[in-house]
Amino acid sequence: MDEGETGGAAQSVPALRRAVAILDHLAECGEPISAARLTKALGLPKSTAHGLLLVLVELDLVARSPEGLLRPGPRSLRWSNAFLAQSDLVEAFRRQVAADEHLSDHSVTLSVLDGADVVYLACRNGAAPLGITFRIGMRLSAPFTATGKAMFAAMTEADVRRAFPSRWPDPLTPRSVASLDAFLKELEATRQRGHSVDDGQVRLGMACVGAAVRDAQGLPVAGVALSFLEAEASAAVLDRFGNRLRAIAEALSRSLGWRG
Repeated sequence: MDEGETGGAAQSVPALRRAVAILDHLAECGEPISAARLTKALGLPKSTAHGLLLVLVELDLVARSPEGLLRPGPRSLRWSNAFLAQSDLVEAFRRQVAADEHLSDHSVTLSVLDGADVVYLACRNGAAPLGITFRIGMRLSAPFTATGKAMFAAMTEADVRRAFPSRWPDPLTPRSVASLDAFLKELEATRQRGHSVDDGQVRLGMACVGAAVRDAQGLPVAGVALSFLEAEASAAVLDRFGNRLRAIAEALSRSLGWRG
């Protein structure tokens, strides 16, 4: 196919372009919006927008609340996770971890959000007896993990609330954050600190620090965490490890096009 044919084919699918414009706008809004607001913002005919939204909702690319408000649907997250798993991010993570001799004795992980859980994409388990072995594909409730806290801290409060519309996850330990309101307070402390802290919320006796990895738009797409014995977790150690994890997360973010 020559250049002229390619250009003609690209111009012959306006519905696809409009559907992508809808998804982009919903992603950029940061909050659910009405169909009327969406239609006006994009300058779409009402009948065209209605038809496209019916299909996008059917395909889980757009989610509609009981009040009729629209937001990005769960299928886009599956695509995002697949992109990360197949991209150079995992290899870049491994290179970053291998190059940092200060982290050689500790467990380091890379994970992504999947709903209210984190799923681990890469792990390097250290020698310390943490009582848990991280595995690729392992899932944990995100609010209790350092990576989950870091990724949610990079979101708006509205986005965090939408991730937990009803039941709060069952605690993993007596220290697991007990409610959404308590979790929101933790996230504000994470933002002020610059890194997240899991103080025995996943496993008693284990402490973790984490940081978010961002894409070119600055949105959190993954998280990195360092796990170690809680007995080591002095304020100075938490700050030192937190700074190291933040540096790794920023390097990985730049590999995805982030320029913050």
